[in-house]
Amino acid sequence: MIEKVLIISILTFIIHAVETLSYGIRLAGVRTGKLAVALSLTGMIVLVSRTSNLAQAPMMGKIVDYAKLHAEYSLEAQLHIFIAAASLGTLFAIVFIPTAIRLSVSLISRLEETGSLPRLLRESVSIRKLKVVRRHVQMPSWAMLSRLRIGGVPKRLLILNMLVTGIYTVGVLAALYASFLLPEYSVTASQSSGLINGVATILMTILVDPQVALMTDRAMSGNESLAQINKMYGLLMFSRFFGTVLAQVLLVPGTYLITAVVPFW
Repeated sequence: MIEKVLIISILTFIIHAVETLSYGIRLAGVRTGKLAVALSLTGMIVLVSRTSNLAQAPMMGKIVDYAKLHAEYSLEAQLHIFIAAASLGTLFAIVFIPTAIRLSVSLISRLEETGSLPRLLRESVSIRKLKVVRRHVQMPSWAMLSRLRIGGVPKRLLILNMLVTGIYTVGVLAALYASFLLPEYSVTASQSSGLINGVATILMTILVDPQVALMTDRAMSGNESLAQINKMYGLLMFSRFFGTVLAQVLLVPGTYLITAVVPFW
């Protein structure tokens, strides 16, 4: 079971790292003036995250089944470990975001030349190309971090992004924990994760994405400075990190909220 916990933690790390790194691709699109091309790359990157999510789900179910058969096994402790892996994945992405931006600028240029994602992958994945990657490595500097003051970026946007990230991070885990606590409604409880993540997606789509898109569009049209957009994406990544930390607090209340509602569905 330790092996499964480790694999799930690694997959969770990858999912949140990839989703956070997608900010870097969008920012590279703004810097190069080729946002549409960047968004197509973002779709490919997010596909990696979704594939990892598909592989992760049945293994999580296996851990819940194991906990039901072994009373001494602390399922809650394991779920907190998975949330910690989400925080580490997000933090890893934040550290490597300058590198991701530089690589994305190069990939956007190559995608324009190749004309298709499969051809881009075929031409980019080689020993020679991988050796060149190290030239793009850049760690965040203190000057970069010092520019991330909240001024100019709506605080409501950052708080909403943090809250939605927290709900999204804990949604599946809380549903699985509720299915463990309510064995008579285990299937109903486990399926409630779709509703929880759906609410998080709606909130993100209605309240967060339009503001990010508006500020990005202003930068593309020259009405917003690039420095301001850099700041916005940087703060969004940090609010995403704090959202995964918030998920640690939301796990138990979210679980008991599901257990309270499920019997009435």
